Amino acid sequence: MQSDTSSLRRIAVVSSSRADYSHLYWILRELAAADDVDLRIIATAAHLSPEFGHTVDCIREDGFEVEACIDSLVDADSDVGMAKTIGLTTLGLADLLGQLRPDLMLVIADRYEMLAPAATALALRIPLAHIEGGEVSEGAIDDAVRNALTQMSHLHFVSTREARRRVMAMGVPGWRVHRAGAPSLDHLSRSEIPGRAELEARLGFDLAVPPRIVAMHPTTWLDDTAQEARQLFAALEQTASPSVFCFPNADAGHRPIIDMARDYCRGHDDAQLFTNLGTLDYWGLLHHASMLIGNSSSGIMETPSLALPFVNVGIRQRGRERAANVIDVAAEPGAIVAGMENAGSETFRHSLEGMNNPYGDGNAAGLIARVLRETPLDETLKIRRALPLVAGNTPAFVHAALDQRE
Repeated sequence: MQSDTSSLRRIAVVSSSRADYSHLYWILRELAAADDVDLRIIATAAHLSPEFGHTVDCIREDGFEVEACIDSLVDADSDVGMAKTIGLTTLGLADLLGQLRPDLMLVIADRYEMLAPAATALALRIPLAHIEGGEVSEGAIDDAVRNALTQMSHLHFVSTREARRRVMAMGVPGWRVHRAGAPSLDHLSRSEIPGRAELEARLGFDLAVPPRIVAMHPTTWLDDTAQEARQLFAALEQTASPSVFCFPNADAGHRPIIDMARDYCRGHDDAQLFTNLGTLDYWGLLHHASMLIGNSSSGIMETPSLALPFVNVGIRQRGRERAANVIDVAAEPGAIVAGMENAGSETFRHSLEGMNNPYGDGNAAGLIARVLRETPLDETLKIRRALPLVAGNTPAFVHAALDQRE
């Protein structure tokens, strides 16, 4: 950290897990290298949990200084625990941000715990920037969280043209909404992805036969949030393939999914569960995989860049923009097996040659960092004025504004 930061733009960035940190990585690199920025990184929630690998250590190992750790993840695996986590994170951030008073704060995506920094920033009149608004995932509470973050934010960095239209349809003026693409894709253009031999040595997993990668999270709109995962594991038992399992996120119902993955691995010598795959190791596995299966947003946003088939199970990602590599299946064993058979066919793989990823081209971080550094910190930014939406002609008005300002 610089010894004299009084003349610098202080930007706080909140990260709650290794997943969102991997998306933020190149943005943090850009901000840390800027001579006009005083970067303050705040780690919270799953980053501080031993169960999820205490991944705040990964931030430090990458050479970043962590300003503060808000230990707030309630170890309950329940919706009540999720609600309490929001409260504890808010309490911790209120004191921290009240003292730190950043000029801007950056949050990403749609995790429920991100409601805490957004609400705290709102109360403290700290302008908020949000990445990946305007998307849809109807089968998870993430969808409502994402829209709430959009409404509380002053700057928006969206991934797709359609996401920009949705944000502007909420009445947000076009100058606030920047189509940057998904920042996770910057790893493909800027990071050194490990090759097969390096991956095998580091992970202790044979990649001679391309494995299927399984990334299944709780479906938080369901009363039984692990219900769809049970159907997936029933389908996996009906097929034979080397398998790599990623840990689910910290939503209610994650422990039954972890238990199912461990049970599967105990019964199959060619299967392995990883608590924390490093970002670049994960990208390397995607390069050498036969397919991705589950309900992770990674399947929607990242696999298209590799033309990797994604079998999307159940309702969690319902409503998301999709590329041609996504195979949607109901959370029912027969449908999942059929989806995996389709994904593994040469016909389907050949059909994906030359496909494009609607979520960007791997050049998001530079744009995001530049806007964060250069946007004037005046009343125009801080006081949110909505577009004058008129009943009956809103879509045309929004589209016209988009055409003029994009």
